[in-house]
Amino acid sequence: MAEAAILRVRHCRADIFCRRPPPRCPACGRPLRGAGLSAAPLRLPSPFRHGHRQPRAFLLRPTAGTFLGGYDGKSDLHVGITNSHGVVYNYNEEGIHRAETGWEQCISIPLVQPDMFGLLQEWDKLLEEFSVGEAWLPHRVLTAQGKRQMTKSEFTEKFVIPQTKKASKYITLHQELTANEFYIVPLPDQEDQS
Repeated sequence: MAEAAILRVRHCRADIFCRRPPPRCPACGRPLRGAGLSAAPLRLPSPFRHGHRQPRAFLLRPTAGTFLGGYDGKSDLHVGITNSHGVVYNYNEEGIHRAETGWEQCISIPLVQPDMFGLLQEWDKLLEEFSVGEAWLPHRVLTAQGKRQMTKSEFTEKFVIPQTKKASKYITLHQELTANEFYIVPLPDQEDQS
């Protein structure tokens, strides 16, 4: 099922979030047509990706369900790493799994940059080798290319937390717009653009 877009309209010193652009401002009732560029609807980019289309990436998703399908922000999360074809290597209490489905809505963090030619070529082989041992964590895979090994805390702070903050804001907007036609957030004075 396709995710419904979230739009932002800026008017009346507020960000107005909605699914469809309203003809009138829900805060003041004035027409939005002709209200200027700042009142033009802007589609917010979704922080979620189809994990099987994200090669060589670290993926994060709820253990049960989806982020936009009832995730409460407190339930467990599950991680995986993709090979160059989008197969997700993931681990649970039953061991290591290779999944070709089930990661259609997740947070994706690229692990291999385009300038890492050697690692681009060797990724699948290295991932398979690491998956048969205990050293398959993403911060350890980079060590194979002579990079300094990151700790789990460093990796989480640098890459995971910024993405989960974006996802959390998006989930909040999604939940509000599931229950209401609009979600209005007043702008601080310095951001007033109407």
